[in-house]
Amino acid sequence: MTLTGLVDLFCTEPTIVQTIGDARAQRPSVLDVTAPAPMRPLIAAALCASTEHGGGNRPVLLVSSTFREAEELTAALQSLVGEEDVAYYPAWETLPHERLSPRSDTVGRRLELLRRLAGNGSAPPRIVVAPVRSILQPQVKGLGRLTPIRLAVGSDIDLTDLAAALVGAAYTRVDLVERRGEFAVRGGIVDVFPPTEEHPVRVDFFGDTVEEIRYFSVADQRSTDITLTEITASPCRELLLTNEVRSRAAALAEQHPELIEMLDKIAQGHPVDGMEALSPALVDGMELLIDLLPTDTHVLICDPELVRGRAIDLVKTSEEFLHASWAAAAGGGRAPIDLGASAYQPLAGVRAAALARGMAWWTLSPFSAGPMNGSAAGDDGFQPIRTEDGEIIDLSDLVSQRFPLKDAVTAFAAAEDRKSLKIVLEPSK
Repeated sequence: MTLTGLVDLFCTEPTIVQTIGDARAQRPSVLDVTAPAPMRPLIAAALCASTEHGGGNRPVLLVSSTFREAEELTAALQSLVGEEDVAYYPAWETLPHERLSPRSDTVGRRLELLRRLAGNGSAPPRIVVAPVRSILQPQVKGLGRLTPIRLAVGSDIDLTDLAAALVGAAYTRVDLVERRGEFAVRGGIVDVFPPTEEHPVRVDFFGDTVEEIRYFSVADQRSTDITLTEITASPCRELLLTNEVRSRAAALAEQHPELIEMLDKIAQGHPVDGMEALSPALVDGMELLIDLLPTDTHVLICDPELVRGRAIDLVKTSEEFLHASWAAAAGGGRAPIDLGASAYQPLAGVRAAALARGMAWWTLSPFSAGPMNGSAAGDDGFQPIRTEDGEIIDLSDLVSQRFPLKDAVTAFAAAEDRKSLKIVLEPSK
């Protein structure tokens, strides 16, 4: 269920009307907005809403300090504007120079969004939600142009070519598929576990023609009754072992014998855990998420002090890990290859890049001596209601006490899979 009517109502509030008008006119490019945390999804939804509904009609990048908050904001926004219009851009679970590769499901979700932004798939989302970690980390250029493997019932493909394509997309060939990023070929059956799927998929061929596609269970390897018309298998890594990458790895192995074990495997086409750390030396360039968003994107930073502190810690940790990891490999106290291009970038640099592209950079803070957009947020009636666990609220009394002059009051709360919030609403006596 979507609550678009709530966004329409929110867009009629006088202070919000003024704020949206400023955003629509793309002024000012930098602004500190004071508003309670529950308002953040509504502000983002209002900024991206079409002008006919009173919105700002601009793409939005909503940035949080943590993974958890980003996921919660995504869920809230999907209920306000619809699932297709909101996308979550996860960050790696690993550091850029940790010599550990990110999980394939994380890579799959990232690549799916990058393809949409590049126009290679469904329409781009109107709102992208990201933890600060994911906007600070450079990524290989051109990931949005990577073509996933698509299999549809009735389509033709040679099984040998399909196996080669899956290997090229960083899938591992196994006898029994149990994890994301694995595939198996048995006669005319291909089992594959795409990183963006909850369950692995079994593709039955008749000759070179796809006859049937079904999910199957990892536990007993039995096919389910759920049939599909097509399946998309996204790459499992953000660094693919193309001929050019393998050639560069072979050349680097001659120059840096201390890394020959890692580079030799890459040169031979064998994925190595943590090989993404070598991306700056193996590809043509790196880019930030901010470089791929439309130039009229409106950036909203939630809790700017928390985001700034988290960004400083990430950059410091990244620099320390880069030095410790590659200095040890060099054996001489100096990194053998300049890999600084893949390290977390300072938040100030990301902000400067966004402003240089014409984007707006607004912060959303619950604290301020002054009010939202020049008038106190409290004076405009936006106040969070804080309760204790299990407390029962008489909402009618609360409204009459705190908002006696308001014509309309809207209250909403999430309860699914969380502690329930009980609300009692009775006519005022």
